[in-house]
Amino acid sequence: MTVPEESWTRERLERRLLGEEPMLTSEQVAAAAGVSIEDARRLWRALGFPDAGESAAFTDADLSALGLMIDAVREGIIDFDTAVRLTRAVGQTMAKLADWQVATLSSRVEQLEKGDQATGSRIGSAMRVAEKVGVPFEAVLIYAWRRHLAAAVGRVEALGANDADLHTVEVTVGFADLVSFTALSNEMDEDRIGDMVEVFESRCADVVASHGGRVIKTLGDSVLFIAEGPVQGADIALRIVEVIRRDKRLPDVKIGLSAGAVVMRLGDVFGPPVNMAARLTAVARRNRVITDPATAALLPPSEFETQRLPPRPLRGFGVVEPVAVRRP
Repeated sequence: MTVPEESWTRERLERRLLGEEPMLTSEQVAAAAGVSIEDARRLWRALGFPDAGESAAFTDADLSALGLMIDAVREGIIDFDTAVRLTRAVGQTMAKLADWQVATLSSRVEQLEKGDQATGSRIGSAMRVAEKVGVPFEAVLIYAWRRHLAAAVGRVEALGANDADLHTVEVTVGFADLVSFTALSNEMDEDRIGDMVEVFESRCADVVASHGGRVIKTLGDSVLFIAEGPVQGADIALRIVEVIRRDKRLPDVKIGLSAGAVVMRLGDVFGPPVNMAARLTAVARRNRVITDPATAALLPPSEFETQRLPPRPLRGFGVVEPVAVRRP
């Protein structure tokens, strides 16, 4: 018998997804794990959730997860601050993944409710899809994490991280930005905007991955990626322009490129090349890849044509003479 949609309360949904009912307070979890309430709450906030106060908001699984992190600290494998940083990384990643998963499955739920598999309850169908997909998705999640962990460890060596600071590496940063996105989005409904962003991000991600680069983050109308060197970065940038230009669903794109040392922390990158790439994108013309003179000098003339453009002020860098990059 189908449960009426209105009976699916937030608490009932939570119990169904977690597989158990929250019965423990934060004080009880902290005491059982042998840590202070302040440290337990700090880890909970790092995971991305607000303090639960005195309510029974935690399960045995929460206690087990806390215990595992605290055991690693007690054994001297990591210190507590590192545990907090790792927890924050997991929390931010899983929050985005969960939102992405729900948004992706929502379209499937709508299809089911319009077809012969309709249950009369969108939430009921959503729960059925989530439970069916959940088991294989969890397995894929662990598999993908191991694969990316192996790749990340390899990159530390491949990118030539400084022995004094394993977070600092030499890369080429690319910043791809859709032209006139704000104006276009004001004329579209939410579904069309979402579809356009998804197509743009997927096209960029496919190009970056196929050329051995890595997408660092997406910001709706822009994608930040890195490559091991300027040649690889320019190949990716020029290919993105080609792919986006051919897709009639998307507006034109412009890309800024800059090579240099960046700091990599919590899956993000920071440093002058990131800022330079973003500033160059802001002044680039549609369907053009531009870079700074130092990065352009690293591109072999046999593979790329470069053209110096009129000098222009770039915030934080003074007057810079951008260089356009294209195929011969």
